[in-house]
Amino acid sequence: MTPKKVFFTKGVGKHKDELQAFELALKNAGIEKCNLVYVSSILPPGCQIISKEEGITKLQAGQITYCVMSRNCTDEPNRLIGASVGMAVPKDEGHHGYISEYHSFGIPKERVGDTAERLAATMLARTLGLDVEVDKSKEWSDLKKEYIMSGYIVKTNSITQTSEGDKDGTYTTVIAAAVFLEE
Repeated sequence: MTPKKVFFTKGVGKHKDELQAFELALKNAGIEKCNLVYVSSILPPGCQIISKEEGITKLQAGQITYCVMSRNCTDEPNRLIGASVGMAVPKDEGHHGYISEYHSFGIPKERVGDTAERLAATMLARTLGLDVEVDKSKEWSDLKKEYIMSGYIVKTNSITQTSEGDKDGTYTTVIAAAVFLEE
């Protein structure tokens, strides 16, 4: 099976039971009715990125659904947690892309997303045979919102969910996911 489409989603859930907080985060993300199978990080060449709204309409209850997921949970009041999925896609659609997952404690949302994108770009560079550590201050083009690495131009993006732990100490779970579809 090689996925033809992918969509990105995120969610947060809070509950006195950790498992129920995770289930509520899945529901908030719109993927609670699927049997999720975690996969690693390659975005197939030509895989079409679609909206969350379109992707969710293609899901069926009980469907085996492949995804790259980042997940984090806390029961500490006011503790900031984050989960992010970053993506790096070469301009040449004949090459595969890369998806990274990153979770954090105490880091602001923008930095969580930036880290996920940098990780995806660095890992993509390595799968393309480039021995580089991607550094946003050097390879990033603010004007074009892309990395330029040894002749490859790479677009990046991320989806990030952060939340503070519930003030009463109930479990708070955050997720971010890239959900693959066969059609």
